[in-house]
Amino acid sequence: MTLRGTTKPLHLTHDVALIDLDGVLYKGPYAIEHAPESLTAAREGGLITRFVTNNAAREPQTVADHLTELGIVTKDTEVVTSAQAGAALLSERFEAGSRILVVGGKGLRTAVTERGFTIVSQADEDPVAVIQGWDADVSWTHISEACFAIERGAAHVATNLDYSIPKPGGIAPGNGALVEMVAKVTGRPFVSTGKPEPEIFRTAARLAGGTNPLVIGDRLDTDIEGAVAADMGSLHVLTGVDTARTIVLTEPALRPTYLAHDLRDLLVPHPLPVEEAGVWTVEDASAAVKDGHLHLADGSGELVPVAPDAVTVSLNAYRALVSAAWQAADSGAPVDPATVPEITVVRD
Repeated sequence: MTLRGTTKPLHLTHDVALIDLDGVLYKGPYAIEHAPESLTAAREGGLITRFVTNNAAREPQTVADHLTELGIVTKDTEVVTSAQAGAALLSERFEAGSRILVVGGKGLRTAVTERGFTIVSQADEDPVAVIQGWDADVSWTHISEACFAIERGAAHVATNLDYSIPKPGGIAPGNGALVEMVAKVTGRPFVSTGKPEPEIFRTAARLAGGTNPLVIGDRLDTDIEGAVAADMGSLHVLTGVDTARTIVLTEPALRPTYLAHDLRDLLVPHPLPVEEAGVWTVEDASAAVKDGHLHLADGSGELVPVAPDAVTVSLNAYRALVSAAWQAADSGAPVDPATVPEITVVRD
């Protein structure tokens, strides 16, 4: 898989955007720079938006209110959560009225209640299933009760498997870390319903009425992997978890269709990377892989090795480096990870 190009701005190339929240639109309570105005402009240009989140703690209306406060006017019907996806799976497997032990926040409890289930909090209440989602108030007691219920035969459903969450102070543990804990303690299997499972993307696109959706996210193992699994185009932004270095080294199942710095790149065409004799060119930037090392064209056009410690490159140079690295990996002569530095990308 290689990067694609567009002759029109990206928001005019796709009819609906399925957008992640944390790391794309905001971090914690704060909007990411350029996100509100860029998304507003894309919507004014005709792009339909749906917000697909693995955050199971908040209700859709709460998410919509938060986005609106940040300058992204949103209705609750535009929000699709992993809590809703998890509750939908429970309704396929169990009758309404069944007892469900909920480990998570208000958003998850509301989604389960709306499906007609009875919420319990202890294993002694004989739940048929445990549904587990992230919430800041999840405690050792909650986790223990989940383990007890699963050990006694309750099904285990995880709303999502995000291992970490971007916060203003750094990267914090996500639901995936807690789900893994329960699975290791009980030795029992579980199923996950949120990203990267493709159905949550297909459902969101179907509800939006889109025929050519674009998934926008900052994480390869949720947003981009899910887009690939759902056979949808994807745009990766560098405002969240996964870095430019990670993109260079990623495997085919996690490769995005387009690369961006931030959501401003939703409003512009994306130049097509062109390959000739192993050299990849994206407009004014060229890159190649030689003997397992990344090379980038300097001001004179000569390909020189990329410094092994840290490097700052333009957006087009980043795209050229990624194209060259992916081709090298696919041809069986991948870049040596030890030679790939941390890469800072700047917009021209």
